[in-house]
Amino acid sequence: MSIKLLSQKIAQQIDLDLMNPALGGFSIDQLMELAGLSVAEAIHKVYDIQTHRRVLVVAGPGNNGGDGLVAARHLRHFGYRPSIYYPKQPQKPLFMNLVTQCRNLDIPFVDDFPTEIRQHDLLVDGIFGFSFSGEIREPFASIIRTIKSASLPVASIDIPSGWDVENGNIGGDGLEPELLISLTAPKLCARHFKGKHHYLGGRFIPPSMANQYELNLPRYNGSEQSVKL
Repeated sequence: MSIKLLSQKIAQQIDLDLMNPALGGFSIDQLMELAGLSVAEAIHKVYDIQTHRRVLVVAGPGNNGGDGLVAARHLRHFGYRPSIYYPKQPQKPLFMNLVTQCRNLDIPFVDDFPTEIRQHDLLVDGIFGFSFSGEIREPFASIIRTIKSASLPVASIDIPSGWDVENGNIGGDGLEPELLISLTAPKLCARHFKGKHHYLGGRFIPPSMANQYELNLPRYNGSEQSVKL
């Protein structure tokens, strides 16, 4: 039986269940840590550090951006040279702590995005997650256009930014990543993914919840935090 693809509504409900003390018992920072670790691990599997050492993480203001910050920290520990572009930084303790953690590892936060994108080997798209809907607003519309005009390979976290969560890149304004790392389970838009590499991360779903939602998740090997789909 094939893995289940999630609608936006079901993806949101699973997140709520995971953070429900009576069900999943996770905190948001725990889920973000595990998600970001799996993203970094999948990138490490696909992109050799010798050819893709310079990684530019573009973080949005929501949880997807938080996953990107965690991934940047782990990529730094793996030996990559990440930089972070974080144009709209929320002033919430969770995100401020993630910024501090990255700064403590001397991961630079950059401002001149059009210049920086030309100086990196890989871009990690952590702009929008599965809560995205509607039109792409500034400054992210310009950021996504800049990414699309560059020749850099893109690794998208959970949802390629600019895509409808269920119907994909409807207007053609979203990113077309080379690597997609779905989290928890792939969303319906993954049907339209045409990149080279698709991985699943977020190894935190208890068997009871996986059975309840009929997720049909693949088996993770050993200590791995990501699995190729």
